[in-house]
Amino acid sequence: MQSVLFWSSYFLVILSQFSFLYAAPADSQCPNSNLDITGGRYILSKLYNDGSILRYICPEGFYPHPVKKRECDRGQWFPKVSTRPPVCKKVTCPNPNVLENGVVQPFNKVYSVNDTTTYRCHSDYTFRGSPTRVCQANGKWSGGTPICSRNTDHCPDPGTPPGASRQGHIFNIDDKVTYTCDKGLKLIGSKVRVCQDGGYWSGKEPECYADFTYDTPGEVAEAFSSSLKTTVTLHEESGQAGKKIRLDQGGRLDIYIALDASDSIDEKDFNKAKEVIKKLITKISYYEVSPNYEIIIFATDVTKIVSITDYKRGNATKLVDILTLLDRYKYDDKGQKTGTNIRKAYEAILASISFEKENKAAFNKTQHVIIMFTDGIANMGGNPKPVVEEIKQTIYRGDQKKWEEYLDMYAFGVGSDVEKEKIDEWVTKRENGEKFFFVLPDMNKVGETLDEMIDESTSVSLCGLYKDYYDLEIKSSMRLTYPWLIQIKITHDNGQSNCIGSLVTPRFILTAAHCFRFDDSPERILLSAPNAKDTRSLEVERFEPHPEYNTRKKEAVGISEYYEYDVALIQLKKSVKVSPDLRTICIPCTMETNGALQLSANDATCEKHKEVLLNSDLVKANFITLNSEKSKKTPKQNVQIRQGQQRDECIQQAEKILNINKETAKDMITENFLCTGGPSKNYIDDVTCKGDSGGPTFVEKNRLIQLGIISWGLNDTCLTGGEPAETRDFHTNLFSPKVQDFLKKYLGNETIDTPLHFL
Repeated sequence: MQSVLFWSSYFLVILSQFSFLYAAPADSQCPNSNLDITGGRYILSKLYNDGSILRYICPEGFYPHPVKKRECDRGQWFPKVSTRPPVCKKVTCPNPNVLENGVVQPFNKVYSVNDTTTYRCHSDYTFRGSPTRVCQANGKWSGGTPICSRNTDHCPDPGTPPGASRQGHIFNIDDKVTYTCDKGLKLIGSKVRVCQDGGYWSGKEPECYADFTYDTPGEVAEAFSSSLKTTVTLHEESGQAGKKIRLDQGGRLDIYIALDASDSIDEKDFNKAKEVIKKLITKISYYEVSPNYEIIIFATDVTKIVSITDYKRGNATKLVDILTLLDRYKYDDKGQKTGTNIRKAYEAILASISFEKENKAAFNKTQHVIIMFTDGIANMGGNPKPVVEEIKQTIYRGDQKKWEEYLDMYAFGVGSDVEKEKIDEWVTKRENGEKFFFVLPDMNKVGETLDEMIDESTSVSLCGLYKDYYDLEIKSSMRLTYPWLIQIKITHDNGQSNCIGSLVTPRFILTAAHCFRFDDSPERILLSAPNAKDTRSLEVERFEPHPEYNTRKKEAVGISEYYEYDVALIQLKKSVKVSPDLRTICIPCTMETNGALQLSANDATCEKHKEVLLNSDLVKANFITLNSEKSKKTPKQNVQIRQGQQRDECIQQAEKILNINKETAKDMITENFLCTGGPSKNYIDDVTCKGDSGGPTFVEKNRLIQLGIISWGLNDTCLTGGEPAETRDFHTNLFSPKVQDFLKKYLGNETIDTPLHFL
């Protein structure tokens, strides 16, 4: 017995001599020397104790190099650094000298914060994008990608973003372009884009991010809010007045939110992300859509705060209870299992979606929104991407395109070290350029900016919302599709005029000035809205034509009828009650349209709106006709707004049909007109008819945005039976400065209720 005790004691002594091989003392600390960073400072999560995270902080416009953070592990800081301390280096922006067929000035090897560049095209090329850009403190250029192109192919030139190179220079249907970023930069967006039959590119325009590049809180709030607003409001049921917004015909909105609580996420960022989630679901509740929620918090394992299946079983968790449950979960509740298993989080979401799919009738009307908060640094569980693809397949419903309609996948990259390229593979990428992945250096300001992300007013106040279908068997289908459409009948002393107008505010209707005569009076103007159930409020107080509209203005030079500034406003006696079946269309150069275009506050300019909306020589647009023959199929007519060299063809056609010289044609068709009509690539524009006058010429860009007013044409082929390919139509250009001044005078008048906010 004594020998056994002896040998036991002996081995304990020997093991104690080698204890440093397998464990460190619980109270081990890292040194407090040689930690400084030149030009900046550092912060510690747990002082100098084991497990503490040291983060380097630099002034705005600078970033820490070569390391952003270090961790205290067993008495040492990792990663180790050389004898030279880390430094705060100047933020630079990606190389802009990738512009093809144009010139970038100045030409620098490196572009730092506040450096300005200007862009211009070689002759015979059309410029698109921002002519001047500034390198910003977040490592991104202001404005949009400059492009010099001839726009002779089916799709417009997609351009090359700064810091990238592109393979592919033919842009016809099914042609591909492939992007790669310079060394040290990571590609966010679509590496490969395909020219679609509709004349647009698949996926999202790529960007090249450096390790220090991030999205500003303002960018996040603008883009995320606009996208989510659209998701919520497109499920509106007609006939609901006031603030009652409902999912249409039993449709549902399921929202899944996953929050990373692993050790790679700082506790402060975790708590701030939790506050953002609370504010987000509170704001959504203002829409009264009552979504079904699943909220999970994950590290090594997954904890469900709220389960989507509880809603299906009739045990829906109230909003106040969800907020309480989120409050109760603390960062350390994950225990010792502190790894990062992102795949497991997506697997939990997939399991819930699959369970929901058992009820096919409800599932086929369900919109799914998935929001992930993580740094993307997974150290267990494997690659999440296959699970993300399986989620998409589960929601396909047999149609490869359907998941884009019924599934929105967002990700917020949180922290100083974000696996940008990996996370970017888990999000939605749509042709319309919506942003679904956001890179955040921390969550410090995001909670504040997202406070305003969902307007507390109901969606009925948002301009340009619509439902794009038309069914001749349903008499109310016009109401559902074109809720801003106003029919105008004016009784003159010797006849009657029939025109169309658009509701642009609850008090004003926008139409053409030529619909009216000098001696018309308000009581002779009869308004009706096929959209609205109750039109008793459509009583006219007055009408105002543009002060410079004068058809005889150029009689002296042989132009008998002249239609420049052919625009008028009808003011109602009282504002209409805006509802899902009677609401406004968007017009450019207003803050309301800035939100519809999902642009940041920095891009809130009329010039930016024009750049986004009139972005090629042929811009796809539409107008509405009430002509009985043409509207048998659909009242929505398809045209292309001609610009650049394409617009010159309109001048030539006017010379031919009106038998006038070039100078007279140019006098008639000034820059204050948009031109449509004629053939292009086996496609012939629809043409306007008598009675279409005053109607909006609009484009679809997230919502419907009016760019012009139908004014006049070279030939009314509906009446004469002429060839539609020969005639051209002209529309008063709402971007015209004098038209903008006129609209601002009345629509921006703060003394008249519900004014627009002009830029």
